[in-house]
Amino acid sequence: MVRDVHVVGRRAPMLHLETLTLATGECVLVAGEPGQGHTALALVATGRLAPFEGSVVLTAADGSTSTARDVLRRVSGVVDLPGISEPDDTLTTATVVAEELALARTGSRRSHVHRWLESHELATYRDVRMDDLPGPVRTALLTSLTAERPGVRFLVISLPDRHGGEPAAWWSIAQAFAARGYGVLVQCSRSSARELGATLEPARGDASQRATPVESLRTGVDQMAESSHVPELTVDLDERPPAADGTP
Repeated sequence: MVRDVHVVGRRAPMLHLETLTLATGECVLVAGEPGQGHTALALVATGRLAPFEGSVVLTAADGSTSTARDVLRRVSGVVDLPGISEPDDTLTTATVVAEELALARTGSRRSHVHRWLESHELATYRDVRMDDLPGPVRTALLTSLTAERPGVRFLVISLPDRHGGEPAAWWSIAQAFAARGYGVLVQCSRSSARELGATLEPARGDASQRATPVESLRTGVDQMAESSHVPELTVDLDERPPAADGTP
């Protein structure tokens, strides 16, 4: 739960958010134009940036709570955040997979990369540069790799619409990860949110209000079962992430 979070930049507010909740098994869409708090929200919600005011509270399955940033970092991953976690556009898919598997400590040799790509039905993109990947393929690839990291239960997918493709494609991928048991927060532009059926008021107000991403859609596992959207490619979603006692 994000509560009364303020992040202030050198010249203006970067983020002003009263409340936002995300649980495992949920998929939440927040909308805002570039520069309207996306980076700050992704970093604050995952413990990678301390807010100027407010708090981020993690509640475990046993009801215990924590605001420790190192705990938040261990259970969360930020996917494709511009300037932060996005891969170099000149790298090939195979190179990015090798680097991410090394971070996940699951083996990063050529055979590991080949096996991972095959299991996710992405082998045909092995030698394709990141900037040449179709948008939904890129989203599925990087989200799957982030989910490989031990202990990750929450995923923040940042601005997948900037890479093109129909919003329904990357939104259905995000929902599929939520159905697997992750809590998934997706950030997008207001126009993409409207394409997905969200009703949004025009962005108005002072600098503080303009720096507030707006929750646009929220789905849970039951609602996803009724969704007509199907991902454009197969993602390995057969297992829920492992949960130990006290894991949120």
